[in-house]
Amino acid sequence: MLRKIAFRRLTALLVAVAPLAALLSAPGAWAATAPSLGSAASFAILGGTTVTNTGPTTINGSLGVSPGSAVTGFPPGTVTGGTIHAADAVALQAQNDVTTAYNALAGQACTANKTGIDLGGLTLTPGVYCFSSSAQLTGTLTLDAQGNSAAVFIFQIVSTLTTAPGSSVQVINGGTGCNVYWQVGSSATIGTTSAFKGNILALTSIALQTGASLSPGRALARNGATTMDTNNVSIVGCSSAASSTATPTSTTAATTTTTATPASTTIPSTAIPSTAIPPTVVPSTALTPTSTGTVHLPNTGGVPAQGGAFPWIVVLLASALGSLGAMAWGLSVRTQRRRTQ
Repeated sequence: MLRKIAFRRLTALLVAVAPLAALLSAPGAWAATAPSLGSAASFAILGGTTVTNTGPTTINGSLGVSPGSAVTGFPPGTVTGGTIHAADAVALQAQNDVTTAYNALAGQACTANKTGIDLGGLTLTPGVYCFSSSAQLTGTLTLDAQGNSAAVFIFQIVSTLTTAPGSSVQVINGGTGCNVYWQVGSSATIGTTSAFKGNILALTSIALQTGASLSPGRALARNGATTMDTNNVSIVGCSSAASSTATPTSTTAATTTTTATPASTTIPSTAIPSTAIPPTVVPSTALTPTSTGTVHLPNTGGVPAQGGAFPWIVVLLASALGSLGAMAWGLSVRTQRRRTQ
């Protein structure tokens, strides 16, 4: 009888822990999450110090620079579907939102470490791919969305991102380059005639060399220059409005939209709540307010903070399994003692 009771209790414990184990083993348990770009979503080009261009570059989306003010090379370069913002409130808010998105990308847990591996010739599925130093693309990188139009690909790069001339990024099976994010801890260089895709968020600078394209995609440099030479950069097909369900920014953006900007760049006040980054994104102790009132994650200087929910879930599972083992052992000892009495 005692053995039956012990068996039933053990079975009940296993049933209680099973849902947690199933959750952890589910394919989407560690899925990459796209950050909100906030007001920066309407920008195709953003620089920190300067934005320079040589040749007939075409930009589809807004172009901005902040805190610097120099924009050169337009014309011969052209900007359609957006406006040039040089050291104004709109460009400043876009930079604030890029910082928030950059830190949100850096804070996601890796699904695979690709340090020292050339991206050329690889076929990758949705996830977060990390490089503890630089990343190199020589040839073609294929990103397989596996039939999911919302599939997200994130590349966390501590140092530089460089592509060889003529390299390319392809997104297949229903995916889009709009959901590809390159978080670069230093500078990015897209080689001549490369056909690149995705949102490049670089801590320092971004250089698009002669004939390179970034479509769909964005070149968003935080502290340095963005330079171009006969390029095509377009956000066509990507959302140009701040998401109301992703990482929110401060209400400062709502007031900056009073400047003369196209309707597509206006950010409704209801789209950006005044609350800080939800605690479900990162531990609340990691949030630090800035002088503008915007709450940002700590600047890691490009080093991916391997945080996220991963360690806490594993600890929870380990605790549950440990408790299960202890209780099973206790029941076994108790049964043996009663049998010897």
